[in-house]
Amino acid sequence: MITVNDVVIDENTISQEVQYHRADSKREAMCKAAESLVIAELFRQRAKALGITVTDDSLESSDEGFIEALIEREVATPEATEEDCKTYFSANPERFLTSPLLEVKHILLAVNKDDDAGRAETKTRADALLEMLKGGADFTTLARRESACPSKETGGSLGQISRGQTVAEFERQVFVADLGLMPRPVETRYGFHLVYIERKIAGEAMPYESVKDKIVEYLTEKVQRKAVAQYIQVLIAEADIKGYDFDVSGSPLLQ
Repeated sequence: MITVNDVVIDENTISQEVQYHRADSKREAMCKAAESLVIAELFRQRAKALGITVTDDSLESSDEGFIEALIEREVATPEATEEDCKTYFSANPERFLTSPLLEVKHILLAVNKDDDAGRAETKTRADALLEMLKGGADFTTLARRESACPSKETGGSLGQISRGQTVAEFERQVFVADLGLMPRPVETRYGFHLVYIERKIAGEAMPYESVKDKIVEYLTEKVQRKAVAQYIQVLIAEADIKGYDFDVSGSPLLQ
């Protein structure tokens, strides 16, 4: 049982909250749930003390209007200046490029994402086909014979692709790969892909004016997250919390 200024957060409430928190273990999920509920209760108590209307007395850490009103009233978040934005733009040129273009062909060996045994078998098959390609087998011929993608009709060609056109797990690996045959199969929710990158066209630098608004939004949000984290630390320091040891500096909710 946890108490926040004598308000009880019981084990049942924590157990109900666990479903909203991903973690590697049940204990970690329980800790995240408890932490979230404690913070929500601190917000609720502070809002009531300031006369902000709190209509929901449940301890669920949902996004409720009073939290936004509380933060707006108590947390100062200055907007990023023109100088801040230009400094960030100059220091991070790689973030402000148009999407590169790739000319790609692939062979898809399809398997259900939840079929563990099938995935293991398909991975073995993909490795065998990859060795054939490394040994000189014709990619187009193999694609027409083996691929489960409609692109097999064009020898596996996907044409030109840019970021955002394929699933994230495919994109993450393909866009950082070198030209030619990728040395390992690429695993996605659809199965395993053997990928050959035929051409890469680098992204072009974007002008400052075209990205200024996004930089302002990003920097302002970053400052606000830090300000809210510091505000939560103040609430924790001033509260009487029993049954939960708050590791403020290491809290993922405060990062």
